[in-house]
Amino acid sequence: MQFGIFSVGDVTPDPTTGRTPTERERIKAMVAIALKAEEVGLDVFATGEHHNPPFVPSSPTTMLGYIAARTEKLILSTSTTLITTNDPVKIAEDFAMLQHLADGRVDLMMGRGNTGPVYPWFGQDIREGINLAVENYALLRRLWREDVVNWEGKFRTPLQGFTSTPRPLDDVPPFVWHGSIRSPEIAEQAAYYGDGFFHNNIFWPAEHTKKMIELYRSRYAHYGHGTAEQAIVGLGGHVFMRKNSQDAVREFRPYFNEAPVYGHGPSLEDFTDQTPLTVGSPQEVIEKTLAFREYAGDYQRQLFLVDHAGLPLKTVLEQLDMLGEEVVPVLRAEFAKGRAADVPNAPTHASLLAAAQQQEMDQKDQKEEAAV
Repeated sequence: MQFGIFSVGDVTPDPTTGRTPTERERIKAMVAIALKAEEVGLDVFATGEHHNPPFVPSSPTTMLGYIAARTEKLILSTSTTLITTNDPVKIAEDFAMLQHLADGRVDLMMGRGNTGPVYPWFGQDIREGINLAVENYALLRRLWREDVVNWEGKFRTPLQGFTSTPRPLDDVPPFVWHGSIRSPEIAEQAAYYGDGFFHNNIFWPAEHTKKMIELYRSRYAHYGHGTAEQAIVGLGGHVFMRKNSQDAVREFRPYFNEAPVYGHGPSLEDFTDQTPLTVGSPQEVIEKTLAFREYAGDYQRQLFLVDHAGLPLKTVLEQLDMLGEEVVPVLRAEFAKGRAADVPNAPTHASLLAAAQQQEMDQKDQKEEAAV
């Protein structure tokens, strides 16, 4: 099972000091967080994609390419790649390039985003959001899997004899997750292609998350990719820790109260009771995260948000130390217990390459047998 960090890259004032970091400081902090994630033994760093204040990660592959040059093992991903407003040709090129730079340590998460105005900024209509996601992703898959593409659709100019370069590393496209909080159509899309489904459930109750994952698992099996239990699932989570829960609640409360997304809404106590947000000791984080399996089943990837709402970088790095030293080692061991033998690990470039080579060998054997 993979554990990691995702960041939305918000530039938010620290409510305890009133100071707002500069964009440069926030970008550099995201890099420092990724480097620390590798240092403490986490598996994944994922950045969001935003094109509006107060967020800075407008160019995820630029950031991930820089991080790739400074890391050796960390899987580099996105917590949203906007399949609706990005050109699929550019996505194909950018992530294939990143594959080569990072020696395959790359995957990505498709999403529609949650900012309505971004659609007209990129010449699109938000009312076509689902249709854009479906058409653009179908084209992206072809660009990665076919050397020469002839294509015509509704939302971009036709392609005639087009070859996307560079080609995917080892002719193996990056693994794709489809991220959605509330759209069953995206769960259906992930299932149709046999891709991963990531439910970023940081703001949602367990009942909703369970419903979305069950839909994805059942449709994954329907399309013949394996059993429902073999579907590739990822979950989000949001944590803030101190050695004891009282200190954690006292320190995090002002950040929660002023957070741009969930501030000025339910109380911290109500929110932690109703959603996966965990504010407390490392043991409390362990217990609540392990409970995700009760409604999600055995799953492959767990990403945590730790740098939201104006938290100082020093505090965030302390969170990563606790994750790496006290939380994740226990989660790895506990999640491994009782895990069915046929539940797959999270796909990596190495595993996808091995599967492709095995498929090629099987096809060769079948042709030889047919010729006899």
